[in-house]
Amino acid sequence: MHHLDRRALLGAAAALPFASPALAAFPEQPVRITVPWNAGGLADLSIRVLAPAMGASLGQPVVIENRAGANGAVGTQAVARAAPDGHALILANAETHAINPLIYPRLPYDAVRDFAPVTVFARAPFVLVRRPGLAADSLEALVALARAAPGRITYASWGIGSTAHLAMELLARSAGVQMLHVPFTGSAPAGTALLGGQVDVMFITAGAGEAAARDGRVKILAVGSPARIPLLPDVPTLAELGQPIEAGNWYGLLGPARMPDAAAARIAQVTAEALRVPANEERYRALATLPMATGPEETRGFIAADRARWEPLVRALDIRIE
Repeated sequence: MHHLDRRALLGAAAALPFASPALAAFPEQPVRITVPWNAGGLADLSIRVLAPAMGASLGQPVVIENRAGANGAVGTQAVARAAPDGHALILANAETHAINPLIYPRLPYDAVRDFAPVTVFARAPFVLVRRPGLAADSLEALVALARAAPGRITYASWGIGSTAHLAMELLARSAGVQMLHVPFTGSAPAGTALLGGQVDVMFITAGAGEAAARDGRVKILAVGSPARIPLLPDVPTLAELGQPIEAGNWYGLLGPARMPDAAAARIAQVTAEALRVPANEERYRALATLPMATGPEETRGFIAADRARWEPLVRALDIRIE
């Protein structure tokens, strides 16, 4: 998988156009990437790993700013209103630009109209973990428990409409079972509840799941990526276990609408280059984050497809947050 990813990144970087002469001076000042969540999470780390190499290529510092609030809406709205000159970017994910527009009728930004796509640079697969002491050491055993007692198996997430919530609902529907959702205000309190035995299962990022399983605190039942991942080569995918769904998130960069095309292409190019730096490749493997590199138009299609993937489930669950 590593060699395939590297070839894909090389090809993607080669396909990205260089800045036009009209934008030869770009960037003229530091490029600021707003992360609309608190520091220290996987989204934050995924871009901080790349920022030094990106800045070296651009000839200007790449500055990461955390601006959390309202499930990512505060920081995202701020970038939507920034000057569209390429110097202000938002770190986007499935929640900010695919799911939030479906569940928040009064979202303070339009996920399509207010942004210019730049790149999707990483996927973050989830793993399904069960709490200590739960008598389910396999996905098959978990499904059997849930089928025997509908609504009795509980699962945590970091909020209603989060990727962790919707991924578990996809799994429940695929397996034909009912489980009880227990939402928390973040992944940290949700994980604490799992470790304390207050909830039975949850989806978490693969890196966090591997760390927790390494010391025996939880048991990993499956990984939500299309193929097995290097960090957990012995853990089967959900599809291998008969549940053909994917569970995870993605991370990308977008700018304000009317951002120059050449600036977007330049940012996409240096992001792809940063992903190929050997130290960054190694750090991504340790984080169980899978690099990818899309150009602006491919990014537009990727986000649209992700939104279309989640829309039927959001409608079926009738999720609306005022």
